[in-house]
Amino acid sequence: MRITCLASCVLNQWALDFEGNVKRVKASIQQAKQKGARYRLGPELELPGYGCEDHFLELDTTEHSWESLVELLNGDETDDIVCDVGMPVIHGGVRYNCRVFVLNRKILFIRPKLCLANDGNYRESRWFTAWQHPKKVEHHQLPLTVAAAIGQSRVPFGDAILTFIDASMGSETCEELFTPAAPHIQMALNGVEVISNGSGSHHQLRKLNTRTDLIRAATAKCGGIYMYANQRGCDGGRLYYDGCACIAVNGEIVAQGEQFAIQEVEVVTANVDLDAVVGFRGAFQSMAVQASASDKYPTIHVPFTLCPTDYVSQVPHPPCEIRYHLPQEEIALGPACWLWDYLRRSGASGYLLPLSGGADSSSTAAIVGSMCQLATAAAISGDDVAAADVRRIAQIEGNGSLPSAKELARLLFQTVYLGSENSSAATRSRSSALAAEIGASHLDVRIDAVVAAVIAFFTSVTQNTPKFKVDGGSDVENLALQNIQARIRMVLSFVLAQLMPWVRGRGGFLLVLGSANVDEGLRGYMTKYDCSSADINPIGGISKGDLRSFLRWGADKLGYPTLALVEEAPPTAELEPIRNDYVQTDEDDMGMTYEELGVFGRLRKISRLGPVEMFKRLLHEWKHRASPEEIAAKVKSFFYYYSCNRHKMTTLTPSYHAENYSPEDNRFDLRPFLYNVRWPFQFRKIDQLAGAAD
Repeated sequence: MRITCLASCVLNQWALDFEGNVKRVKASIQQAKQKGARYRLGPELELPGYGCEDHFLELDTTEHSWESLVELLNGDETDDIVCDVGMPVIHGGVRYNCRVFVLNRKILFIRPKLCLANDGNYRESRWFTAWQHPKKVEHHQLPLTVAAAIGQSRVPFGDAILTFIDASMGSETCEELFTPAAPHIQMALNGVEVISNGSGSHHQLRKLNTRTDLIRAATAKCGGIYMYANQRGCDGGRLYYDGCACIAVNGEIVAQGEQFAIQEVEVVTANVDLDAVVGFRGAFQSMAVQASASDKYPTIHVPFTLCPTDYVSQVPHPPCEIRYHLPQEEIALGPACWLWDYLRRSGASGYLLPLSGGADSSSTAAIVGSMCQLATAAAISGDDVAAADVRRIAQIEGNGSLPSAKELARLLFQTVYLGSENSSAATRSRSSALAAEIGASHLDVRIDAVVAAVIAFFTSVTQNTPKFKVDGGSDVENLALQNIQARIRMVLSFVLAQLMPWVRGRGGFLLVLGSANVDEGLRGYMTKYDCSSADINPIGGISKGDLRSFLRWGADKLGYPTLALVEEAPPTAELEPIRNDYVQTDEDDMGMTYEELGVFGRLRKISRLGPVEMFKRLLHEWKHRASPEEIAAKVKSFFYYYSCNRHKMTTLTPSYHAENYSPEDNRFDLRPFLYNVRWPFQFRKIDQLAGAAD
């Protein structure tokens, strides 16, 4: 038997935080060594942080990465353990996204990424170039300062495998796992036993099973040991990297880490039997035929044993059951961890949320409550970093006792009900009750005096007084009066966020939370610069349907029973007067249901359908629920409002990315914001098709 202990790491890195990043890398190596590991795998671009974006274009970022690596090599961390570290490297005047293998304070090999991620949220080819020479190795001249510091001048650079005295190892990086001709296939045919993947993969609802299926499949056919490492947390942008390091053997997961956690460093280890790989492949004769004919990789020979001679005391890890979270749990945990990272790294002293008592703001409040539960649980369990962050943000002096989740919420979470004459007693009651269950400091205020002052100003300027539609006003007047209330709420929220810490005798400032969901953003069902305009928004990438499911789940699992009452109430903005024969609701206002919006959003983004093709698809899928004319009207209405409101996406509050049909304009969904909203050619064709379908 050849048994070795392998370590796959999850690190909560922060873009450009070289000092903190190196500290976490060192901690992970130390933990790996304590667990007996002979090889340690880290996340993609872990030294500078994956999310540096255009900072990768700055020479400073590459230089500081080398300086960080030198600091690592000058210590004893890499003694007697192979370490696989992610960083940018400039070779031959070209910048590459690389894995750097080090051992005993020396660099063994630099492996550049072959396939870059360039879809969805990823723009790697903007900063890096894919290595264009598969199965070829060149010499890389180290920077003079690095060469002087570690006593090496040249190292191998390219696409190769490492051969140890008793084992072989290959590497691929993140996106390469997802490609049709993934490198691990050729590595397996070359007899490579251990294949590692240092990744920078973000969370998306219901995505983890796709990733784990690919990891299992990587060795299910060809055999082998597959290691996956990932970043965790918010490293400076909209994405939350969701960890979940794992190790697979011959298609079975034998070790899996946490997907969501406050913990900054997690090391997942497994004892694996390399001979089990040989036995698996030996029973697969057709693979042997392909292997004998495959082109061979260049090899980097390393005089080091991965497998200790005392294998009797080491027992291989058996397969384990893969842990998946329910979507409701993902909503409770992912955005909560993202909010905690944002809060502790921003220097703010807490959050302020306009809490209307509706589904969206209540979901946001519950996520903040979940954040407080996670942070206090980590701190109380002995996580020194979490404990220090809790005390600093809560402004607890010295080694004062750690607060409970509700006590922490009282210290850092301010909610405010910004009611008006159009607000109902039911939403006011739900807002107050939910704040109390979470532990938030709560204000219940009326904004009517400020609204009246704005209307009075307009009247003094124009000698005209707008009216609501229910009082005889026009559509223009009705919308303007709603927008006045919405925008005043935004202004007052920022005033309170800046001054409430001062009022309460505390230092710092509060970050304002937005609470518009992905479907409202898609249609533009929001006022530009209203309460959807905030510092950050934890639910901006989550659909209304998922949020309602989360509310039902959270009422029980998070301990906030008011969420069930919120979910039962029809969604309403409460911006129009309530009458005996009229109560404003979102779906009546929009002319479509949230369920229909979700369908339109997925067809538009995921299926990449324009107006005509979307109509054709729905003509079949909705044939039992609506006539061709009704379907045509729905599709045209969606594209009309989507296009005329697209400009709102240019000012959308930075939101947690959770859904793959998000309309977020910053990087994920790149579209014009000035459309011909009549869509004359497309709508005419839809009408023709609808007529023919009858």
